[in-house]
Amino acid sequence: ETQRHRDSAVMRACVIAVLLQLLLSGNQALQCREVAGQLRQIDVSAGQVFGTNTADAIFTLYGGTWTQLPGALKHVTVGPSGVWGVNSANAIFKLVNANWVQVPGQLKQIDAGGVQFVAGVNTADNIFCLGQDATVGYKGPGSPTPWQGIPGALKYYSCGPLGCWGVNAAEDIFVRKGVSPQQCQGTGDWQQVDGKLSMIEVGSEGSVYGVNAAGDIFYRNGITSTNPAGTGWTPLIMCAKSKHVSFDLGHLWVITQDNQIQDCS
Repeated sequence: ETQRHRDSAVMRACVIAVLLQLLLSGNQALQCREVAGQLRQIDVSAGQVFGTNTADAIFTLYGGTWTQLPGALKHVTVGPSGVWGVNSANAIFKLVNANWVQVPGQLKQIDAGGVQFVAGVNTADNIFCLGQDATVGYKGPGSPTPWQGIPGALKYYSCGPLGCWGVNAAEDIFVRKGVSPQQCQGTGDWQQVDGKLSMIEVGSEGSVYGVNAAGDIFYRNGITSTNPAGTGWTPLIMCAKSKHVSFDLGHLWVITQDNQIQDCS
C-alpha cells in the first residue's frame, strides 16, 4: 500500500514537471499508457507488435495479451517484409509458416520496414540489405540470399517507404535515399543529418523517431517524398527516460530504460 502511494506521488510529480516543461519550452508531450510486461526492444507495423525481453524470449501482442513465441532472439522486427530476427550469436531468422527458419549470414540488428526488403548491420557495423525477390521468396535452405553490401558503417539501420536512416558508433545520423525493392542499397551518397542519436526507427508510413544517449526521444519534422531527410528535430517530453521506440498507426511504442512498455499517442 505504501509503495503504491509512493509510486502515485512520483507519477503526480512527474506529470507536474512535464506540464512545467511544456509551458516553458513549447515542446510536444505524449499521452502514454503503461502496458503490462517488460521488454528490452520492440517493433510495430500494420497493427502488429513484436518484442524481445532481456532473456531473449520473443513476444507478440495478440488481443491485448502478450503471447510468447518459440525460439530466442535478441532483436525482432516486423514490417512489409514479414517477421525477422537475430539471436545472441547474430544468426538471422525469418518466420515462415509460424516457424523460425535460419537465413544464411550474420547480423546484430535487422529491420523489415523496407518495402519488401530487409536490411541490417553486423558486429563490424557493416551494412547489408536483401532485395525484394530474395526477401519475399525465402522459405529455407536452398532459397537464394544475395546479401548486398552498402558503403559506410552504422550500428543501427532502419528503413521505411521514403528511405532508410541509420546511426553510427559516434551517434551521427545519416539518411539513405533512392532505396527501392529492386535497389535496396539505394542510390547516391549518404546524407548526414543534424543531431546525435543512439538508435533510430522509421515508422510504417515514413515518420522517423529516435532516442539519444540521455534517453530522450526526438521526432523528425518535415519528411516528405520530395524531402525525405526532413527539416529538423522536435524533442518529445516523457516522464521516463527511454531506450527504444517504434511507430505505427498513430502510436509510438516506447521501451523505458528499466524495460517498461508504454503506448503513446
